[in-house]
Formats: sequence, C-alpha cells, structure tokens
Amino acid sequence: MKVAITSQNRKTITSHAGKCRKFWIVEIENNEVINKELLELAIEQSFHSSSPFEPHPFDTINILVTGGMGNGLVQRLSAKGIQGLVTSETDLDKAISALLAGTLKHEADKPHDQHHV
Repeated sequence: MKVAITSQNRKTITSHAGKCRKFWIVEIENNEVINKELLELAIEQSFHSSSPFEPHPFDTINILVTGGMGNGLVQRLSAKGIQGLVTSETDLDKAISALLAGTLKHEADKPHDQHHV
C-alpha cells in the first residue's frame, strides 16, 4: 500500500492538500513501513494546478492523508480509487502508527474559501 501525506513544511501534516507540493510517500507491506521518502511536486503538478483527466504522480497512491482538503479534491481522488483521509493529527509518525493500527479516523474537513481562477 502506498500512502501520501501532505507536509508542505516537511515536518508535520499540513492542510490544503490541493495546493500542497511536498508529500511524504510511505510504502507499507505486511502492516510495516518499508520506505518513507519526501516527494516535491512541480507547481503544475499540484492538484490545484493539474488536470484531473491527465496522468498524475499520485495515480498509484492508495490513501492521501491531510489536514484538510476541499470537496472537489475528495471527488477527484475517489474517481481514481484513492481514499482521502482528513485528520487533525499533525505528527507524521503518530499518524502512520494510527493508520497501521486502524485507528486513524477521517474527520470532517472545515470548509475553506476556494479562490480558483
């Protein structure tokens, strides 16, 4: 299983997944982390700037963990078979442990202003 975690500051789980460009990619096998690496997307590859109809670096991701995302991104992920999971947990390692334990719960995202151009 591959999990992407929004981390614009490279240290904690951050929100606004649509504009985020830095993600921890965590590979899990047999309920254990086998690889964890930071991926930085080009600005045109952010979800906000890229087309949902074109291939995307996250097309092989199973779960996207974030501090917040809009409804449009939830639908975009779902259409590609990716589970979007919004959490208030900001500690990467705690979130990964909770995900492995099956206790990382999806929380309702707070609405945000969307300034789409």
